[in-house]
Amino acid sequence: MAEPAPAGAALAGSAPLVDVHAHFLHPRCGRRDWEAPNRARFRAGERIGITVHVASILGTWGHTSPTYFPSPRDVSLGNDEMLALQEREPARVRTYAAVNPNDMVHALEEIARCAERGAVGVKLAASRRADDPLLDPIAAAAERLGFPVLHHIWQHRTREWPGQEISDGADLGRLARRHPRASFILAHIGGGGDYRHTFAAVEDIENVYLDLSGSGVDRGMLDDALRAVGAPRLVWGSDITMETGLAKLRALEVIGPGADAMADIRWRTAARIFPPGSRPNVPAADALRAVATAGAV
Repeated sequence: MAEPAPAGAALAGSAPLVDVHAHFLHPRCGRRDWEAPNRARFRAGERIGITVHVASILGTWGHTSPTYFPSPRDVSLGNDEMLALQEREPARVRTYAAVNPNDMVHALEEIARCAERGAVGVKLAASRRADDPLLDPIAAAAERLGFPVLHHIWQHRTREWPGQEISDGADLGRLARRHPRASFILAHIGGGGDYRHTFAAVEDIENVYLDLSGSGVDRGMLDDALRAVGAPRLVWGSDITMETGLAKLRALEVIGPGADAMADIRWRTAARIFPPGSRPNVPAADALRAVATAGAV
């Protein structure tokens, strides 16, 4: 088991750490205290040792339109706020272009507009089932730009939920098979539900990467993920529960997959699937192995 971090040292060690699934708030999200959670995320990120937060706005949707079916105005507003934050914090923030596929013209225009301003990926929420052919133009646009697509996923869709079009790993797997040259990040394996259903659905789909975020820290989940897809297809994320994100890193220390596997999970896979130049303070994916292992925990 790892020794406690010295006073002032990053809790997760000194190696690069990319949070591929982060969220921030903004003034029009409906919360008066919107700045406090943002400051708390940055403070926690510094304490944990997060190198870069790859993020979308949490809280925009639902302000003037339904949460998972946001209007074009709300979509653009949220993206603009996130891009502005990236411009203010270029050393530690990168942005997803969040889109609603139910307005395809706007979605494709928004991806292009955000890409021009420095976005590095596409975020899809529960606005349409992941295997719906309506998502094909978005996946194709992401592939052309070299953007990964982060898709909100329930780990096993056993029933419908009001106000959203939920998807599970099998749904995302079907989309990924149709777009084998695009990269897909399957959100929060710890987000609830039967994660083993997800693993079985995507274990042989090489362009699906599993994001470790979510509040669930079930015993055996990380071991099963390593066995199912291997460290090169696991990426670290926090979503809105940074403490459980740290807990998973600590659990991986105990499991002991090795320094090379930890480098994959912490930063190297992210460096491979996000576009070149999009990762401040993170080495390129083909950096020398010594760089990957020097600060690994």
